[in-house]
Amino acid sequence: MDFNDIPVGALTHVHFSFGYITPGDFKVAPMDDLKASLFEDFTAIKKKNPKLKAIVALGGWTFNDNGTATQPVFSNMVSSAANRKTFINNLFGFLRKYAFDGVDFDWEYPGAPDRGGKPDDGKNFVTFLKELDDLNKQQPEKYTISFTVPTSYWYLRWFDLKAVDYVDYVNVMSYDLHGIWDSTNPIGNHIYAHTNLTEIKQALNLFWRNDVPANKLNLGLGFYGRSFQLSDPLCHTPGCGFKGGATPGPCSDNSGTLTYREIKDIVKQHKLTPYYDKENAVKYITWNQDQWVSFVSQPATTRSA
Repeated sequence: MDFNDIPVGALTHVHFSFGYITPGDFKVAPMDDLKASLFEDFTAIKKKNPKLKAIVALGGWTFNDNGTATQPVFSNMVSSAANRKTFINNLFGFLRKYAFDGVDFDWEYPGAPDRGGKPDDGKNFVTFLKELDDLNKQQPEKYTISFTVPTSYWYLRWFDLKAVDYVDYVNVMSYDLHGIWDSTNPIGNHIYAHTNLTEIKQALNLFWRNDVPANKLNLGLGFYGRSFQLSDPLCHTPGCGFKGGATPGPCSDNSGTLTYREIKDIVKQHKLTPYYDKENAVKYITWNQDQWVSFVSQPATTRSA
């Protein structure tokens, strides 16, 4: 989808994912080999809806990957007053230059030892967001500030949720709860929906117990599905085994992921009636004997599982 094809009239906020932060000098830059002109191409869509807020999301999973030059950037940036000041000045300059209305910090994850986290990350992140908020209030027009949080207690436990006080909202990654990566963790090779209401409720309880206001949380939904190749074609209910990712789709071209449009095409082509898991509020389908994918949709005209 081209930027100009985004139905901006139906939206209030749109995020550009992702921008990067350069090691050492803490400047906002394009990720990988992308051109900086994409930033201005993106914010130009506001011409169709002047009320739309264009947000740049900084970081992302690969930005924080082990062995990358960018993994320590967030920790280093928030670790000292001088580094925080340098980045904040660079950030405001970037937002003005490219006409962004705000920024979302996607740090995956502060404090997590398996993701290069440092013990003081949570505390330093709160200090950074407070300093950013103080300076943001002095801007001619206040920018929208947010950050992203996981649903997993394993990663959420290192966040200091005091940080919520200094942002407009928090984006909860209540999707990608399961996928082919489960084969390398204690869950094992078992098919489960990548987003489901039961696990989402459990995750939200972590926020309620810490008195996080509900109006500060944005619930994330994935408009795609995580797909699997079944170990046994006769066993297709959640909890059954999988060999690996399903066959790649013609557009997404990635084993283990299918776009919503690809899923709808499969349903139409094979004349399928999706199963509806009412308890978890998620659909799934099977086709070609051993292919399986879950997705979020309306529950009408489906079989119960």
